[in-house]
Amino acid sequence: MNKLVKEYASKRNVVITKALNGIDLKVDVGEFVGIMGPSGSGKTTLLNILSGIDKATSGSIKISGEDIATMTKDKLAVFRRKHLGFVFQEFNLLDSLTVKENIMLPMILDKSEFSDIEKKVTELTEMFNIREIVDKYPYELSGGQQQRVAVSRAIVNNPDIIFADEPTGNLDSKSAKNVMKYFEKLNSINKCTILTVTHDSFAASYCNRVVFIKDGLVNMEIKKKGNRHEFFDEILNCLAVIGGDEDDV
Repeated sequence: MNKLVKEYASKRNVVITKALNGIDLKVDVGEFVGIMGPSGSGKTTLLNILSGIDKATSGSIKISGEDIATMTKDKLAVFRRKHLGFVFQEFNLLDSLTVKENIMLPMILDKSEFSDIEKKVTELTEMFNIREIVDKYPYELSGGQQQRVAVSRAIVNNPDIIFADEPTGNLDSKSAKNVMKYFEKLNSINKCTILTVTHDSFAASYCNRVVFIKDGLVNMEIKKKGNRHEFFDEILNCLAVIGGDEDDV
């Protein structure tokens, strides 16, 4: 992204607040990047704009060589389905569909061959240890199981990048640890590019790089050099410097 600005205005077009203030950020193919910062720093706004959920006021966003900021609504919808994967705090699974049907949905919308769909669903349910619950419905699952289903659905179309918004926010510590381990596995083995917004320093310690934003700009960033525990301590130190959320520190 380049010089990304997001302004919120009143009905009379008077600027009320500037959530993003000309932010620049580059994520390389195969990176696992965490976005952190105080409440109101612009991190969720940034993720929403990068994923095409919201529109920037100005600036450019290139994903796989395409500038999504200039796309029409219809073209963006197709691009998102084919190239982007999404994991949300609220899981966003469809209760009327089984686990298997939820995971299959993106491939069905893309009119993929049934044999390819079956093969991919089998691969993912085995990878995420949810093979035994494929015929259950989301409301019958634990939070950790639902999030693993959501991650499976997010990557079923082999997206270029996965966007995760507080993916461990509704999980207990054990489930959160398991989900982050699966993200780590996706990144290290499948070479998935992952960008996650989180307030959780423990979750962020699984990333390879953490970018801290404040007042709509990149304030600092750190890369993992040692083990995860050392990186966790470094994240805490950075949050203390920039003034992270209370739960961050």
